[in-house]
Amino acid sequence: MEDWSGFFQAELGAAAALAGLVIVAISINVGRILADPSLPGRAVETLVTPTGVVVAASYALVPHQPGWLFGGELAFTGAAMWLIPTVIHIRALARYGKGALWRYVLPRIALTQLSSLPFIAAGILVYLGTGGALYWMVPGVVVSLIATVVNAWVLLVEILR
Repeated sequence: MEDWSGFFQAELGAAAALAGLVIVAISINVGRILADPSLPGRAVETLVTPTGVVVAASYALVPHQPGWLFGGELAFTGAAMWLIPTVIHIRALARYGKGALWRYVLPRIALTQLSSLPFIAAGILVYLGTGGALYWMVPGVVVSLIATVVNAWVLLVEILR
């Protein structure tokens, strides 16, 4: 874990700063977000990914933690990062139908899967004691940060169009 501490420290700081910026973006446009029934869920979804990165990176920085416990924490965090947006996507598809909304929801679904599933995989592999398990975290963290920026852009800029 010592080799990974710099990565997790950097990602913890970046994700925490990004989560703070998302909260500011939501608060600036809260009236507009609440006026559109599709956007409150997207706001929640936008906060889930950086929060998941903050939580996972925090767990990774706990010294002398048993591997099985850290693996469980990562898998649980990834599962929460997957479940919350997935419920939001299912509700959005149920509300608006599968037609025109697919072009709006499908990219969000892809970002959710690509950001959360590597956390689950890393958690399971760490739990099992598999070498190289933490390398699964890298794409999960990167996609999580990209997903947060994309969704924040929608909540801050696209909402004004």
